[in-house]
Amino acid sequence: MKLVKRQSSEKTNDTPHVEAIDRRTFLQRSGLAVGGIAAVLAGSQVVMKKADATPAANPASTSPVKEVRTICTHCSVGCGIIAEVQEGVWTGQEPAFDHPFNLGAHCAKGTAIREHGHGDRRLKYPMKMENGQWKRLTWEQAIDELSEKLLAIREKSGPDSVYWLGSAKHSNEQAYLFRKFAALWGTNNVDHQARICHSTTVSGVASTWGYGAMTNSYNDMHNSKAILIIGGNPAEAHPVSLLHIFRAKERGAKMIVVDPRFTRTAAHADYYLRLRPGSDVALIWGMLWHVFANKWEDESFLQQRVYGMDEIRTEVEKWPPAEVERVTGVPEKQVYEATKIMAEHRPGTLVWCMGGTQHTTGSNNTRAYCILQLALGNMGVAGGGTNIFRGHDNVQGATDVGVLSNSLPGYYGLNEGAWKHWAEVWDLDYEWLKARFDSARYEGELSPMNSDGITVSRWIDGVLESAENIAQKDQLKAMIFWGHAPNSQTRGPEMKEAMEKLELLVVVDPYPTATAVMQDRTDNLYLLPACTQFETYGSVTASNRSIQWRDKVMEPLFESLPDHTIIYKFAKKFGFADELCKHIAVNQDEPLIEDITREFNRGMWTIGYTGQSPERLKAHQQHWGDFNTTSLLAEGGTLDGEVYGLPWPCWGTPEMKHPGTHVLYDTSEVVARGGLPFRAAFGVERNGVNLLAENSYSKDSAIKDGYPEFTADLLKQLGWWSDLTAEEQKAAEGRNWKTDLSGGIQRVVIDHNCAPFGNGKARCVVWNFPDPVPLHREPLYTTRRDLVEKYPTYEDRKSFYRLPTRYSSVQAKDYSKDFPLIMTSGRLVEYEGGGDETRSNPWLAELQQHMFVEINPKDATDRGVRDGNMVWLHSPEGGKVKVMALVTRRVAPGVVFMPFHFAGHFQGENRRHKYPTGSEPYVSGESCNIAFTYGYDAVTAMQETKVSICQIHSA
Repeated sequence: MKLVKRQSSEKTNDTPHVEAIDRRTFLQRSGLAVGGIAAVLAGSQVVMKKADATPAANPASTSPVKEVRTICTHCSVGCGIIAEVQEGVWTGQEPAFDHPFNLGAHCAKGTAIREHGHGDRRLKYPMKMENGQWKRLTWEQAIDELSEKLLAIREKSGPDSVYWLGSAKHSNEQAYLFRKFAALWGTNNVDHQARICHSTTVSGVASTWGYGAMTNSYNDMHNSKAILIIGGNPAEAHPVSLLHIFRAKERGAKMIVVDPRFTRTAAHADYYLRLRPGSDVALIWGMLWHVFANKWEDESFLQQRVYGMDEIRTEVEKWPPAEVERVTGVPEKQVYEATKIMAEHRPGTLVWCMGGTQHTTGSNNTRAYCILQLALGNMGVAGGGTNIFRGHDNVQGATDVGVLSNSLPGYYGLNEGAWKHWAEVWDLDYEWLKARFDSARYEGELSPMNSDGITVSRWIDGVLESAENIAQKDQLKAMIFWGHAPNSQTRGPEMKEAMEKLELLVVVDPYPTATAVMQDRTDNLYLLPACTQFETYGSVTASNRSIQWRDKVMEPLFESLPDHTIIYKFAKKFGFADELCKHIAVNQDEPLIEDITREFNRGMWTIGYTGQSPERLKAHQQHWGDFNTTSLLAEGGTLDGEVYGLPWPCWGTPEMKHPGTHVLYDTSEVVARGGLPFRAAFGVERNGVNLLAENSYSKDSAIKDGYPEFTADLLKQLGWWSDLTAEEQKAAEGRNWKTDLSGGIQRVVIDHNCAPFGNGKARCVVWNFPDPVPLHREPLYTTRRDLVEKYPTYEDRKSFYRLPTRYSSVQAKDYSKDFPLIMTSGRLVEYEGGGDETRSNPWLAELQQHMFVEINPKDATDRGVRDGNMVWLHSPEGGKVKVMALVTRRVAPGVVFMPFHFAGHFQGENRRHKYPTGSEPYVSGESCNIAFTYGYDAVTAMQETKVSICQIHSA
């Protein structure tokens, strides 16, 4: 790696970079040996050798080395790790060579994962800011003080005035307990990272065919004949996924990459299309124009399993090749060739990531991707589907278990029936639970209990917006960042202002995060040290819906505590610990993980989180090598025929032994073995048109056509009621497949080879969305003012997230002359998320020491900028960052790119001195989101980080 020497003029306190150091000095200061770094640099290879400088065990000790199986805590691939532990110390690690996902491979982050647990930059004990100085506290002092302050805020301003921000870094059990905790506090102002990474995926995909998750898997891509990646860069964001992509290429698959940048992923593509940021729908409609013109659509599939494609055809007619090229910048020939590849190489899979989701039209984008796959008949088949690569290790699981402002666990929503269902699961009185919430009604007929809370993307406005414009009793007064990096969110200057206006700000995390330093508070700021996931245990859900079990590698270091222990300590002070853990054993303030697993098994019937008992998950963990690395089926042994990780839906009770579902919506297999139709989630008919499947059904189905979701009444009509036991009949009476806690309805329906959720058509028209048919709309901040009149954004509206949302009033002003560059953002292979833990890892920090902006040579020359120069980047809302210029043709003229993993500086000011002593990351820099601007998806309030505008000049 080449380290850039810094000019002496850059060594001032306001520079956004660490002191210039050479490689040897860096290694000495961070306590690393050259052999150790060499191991990291080789970490992306399938075969990894231990560094001689880091022995796996203490040679003087006679204690045996214990091997512990765990899962990487970075991206959603879910790589297996063998941790080597001696005398309680994590001394070494190996990638799991028999693990079906990573097959002995690691990326740089996975290779360096041991340092995440042992890192000396971690928070070591509770602290608070008092008179501008950090003060050490005991846990008892911290919990007592915070509980008193939080209860006082609740009494004065209502339960909604406290925001409980959860985390995709929690285990499933911790995340589930966190959502339950927020419910018992009495608020839906709870959310996590999925809101700002894949909420538009969930909304768009679930509204198309029933579930908002990855339909196939990384491993199933071995079967793909074509792979279309749009808005994703797995070579950096999910490096080990390339093992599976490359296996498909070795088998002859064609790979197409669509991205504004020529990424490391694009370098491996057979075809690369450079897309203008924010024009995804236009491109997909351009591809569909060629599909329809050449009659490449799968007519039989559309007739049997799809509703509304004719309305899509009408919209697509407006997108002939010339218009597509005008809007997207992609030449007609390239669009045609990419479409032809997808048409002639089936099954093909479509992969997307945050490049497609983080837009004001994110829900339109994800629906358009789905519609293309429906038109080609690529759904419900091995090698097909929508392979949506999630970000954090448990962002899928935390979403599933309901750390959301608009749902309870299992996507049950927030209506009265959903709350009564979970009150029954929790064995709590519904009226008592209801009384925990503010009883007033602020929006129509909905009470706060039944209305969507403020999203994490909009928490800033929950503080800064006037109280009369917020649909709750008062503004947000306290913010609890529990495993969340604020620099991953837009509108940095306003976030700083909001943090300073709060009465109370709390960080619960293994690392202090940017929250500790980006504001200028002098009081009422608390830091609580949580454990890493290696100091506890539980389950985690990979992107493909497989649930994996982690074992504890080591005991909590320093004075850190597991998240579920901290949750319980607060619950005791708040007076609802008995309700929180009514059927969960507690030992020295630590709730039993296995009991939490069993509790969400008891309630999450909607998505089939019911069949994965702790015992089944642990058995899968101990038999990684038994599973086929393409089909994920166990071959022989006690788990024969089960799918690795029992990917949801894993129907019924654990005793039913459902194997889990590898490929969603595959009708070629019986439901008992993972086969499924599309979910009948949208009714039976609309405007006289049938919404149920026609002449399409799962293998051996007792009903040879479409059918609605199952209820007790439908079982009676079909004559299947007597198949239930007497006990099941009692529990199922008046219930449906997702509220019958006995599981009897699901058992009987599956015995008849039917899907509990019915057999419906996927829908291309979502009549309850702002755009029933996905439309291209220009970004709020666009350089293409010539397109605004024809493709305007939405009118300003009062969204259902308790806050007014601006669209047309922002777009109305032309900023393009002063800010002529399109600005986008993304990931680096060295760092993850907000970067706090990875920039605090010396193994990784040595690899990437500078925050930077990629700029095309033409734009750099026009501005007198040279590679390695410091530049100022300004945006229309006043945000600015001082970063290093990386002059490259990876970006087109008129487009710049920044990574979003950096923090510790603010608009040119070095704020490293504000970290508690010894906790500052090795590498710091400006957050790109200081410059990113206002903009939210019209359905989910997803923030817009993939397209805004800026100007750059030399610093």
